[in-house]
Amino acid sequence: MATRRPRQTYQLKITLKGSKPPIWRRILVPSDIRLDRLHLVIQIAMGWFNCHLHQFSAFGRSYGVAYDDFAADLDIEDETKVKLRDLLQMEKDAMTYEYDFGDSWEHKITLEKVLPYDKAQALPVCIRGKRACPPEDCGGVWGYAELLKVLADPADPEHDAMLEWLGGPFDAEAFDMAAVNGVLSELR
Repeated sequence: MATRRPRQTYQLKITLKGSKPPIWRRILVPSDIRLDRLHLVIQIAMGWFNCHLHQFSAFGRSYGVAYDDFAADLDIEDETKVKLRDLLQMEKDAMTYEYDFGDSWEHKITLEKVLPYDKAQALPVCIRGKRACPPEDCGGVWGYAELLKVLADPADPEHDAMLEWLGGPFDAEAFDMAAVNGVLSELR
């Protein structure tokens, strides 16, 4: 018989791999959060729009949406049947979250701290973060770097077209933690 582990609070750092300077979020979640719910937390905390496929990878296994045909071809396990504490248990344990298989936005998820669970603490919650999420469909970290280069140079022939595509100015340094937590509160 499996031992039941007590519920704890996990402090996670989610870093967008390859982003320079780094784009990251620090969040608190219950240790028993299912991966499908963690996916939604990451989408909100990072600023993605949840309009592409995703997967978690840990210890040589992949977890994601269990579409019968798609999952069978890629050997993806059903994320609704796995809790975060099944994959990360000790501080410094890490796994990968990939969003949008075309742009391949890879995030490193690191378990920074294991804290006692406090039922008075509203979870999930974002406690820190740096820089704006890249725009969807901009071509991964390489496309994003190129986009920022074009936006920084008003004389670039693509400058106006990129501003139009973005719908206006883009502040790569902006991060609104209060807005993130406002949306996260709807998941509770």
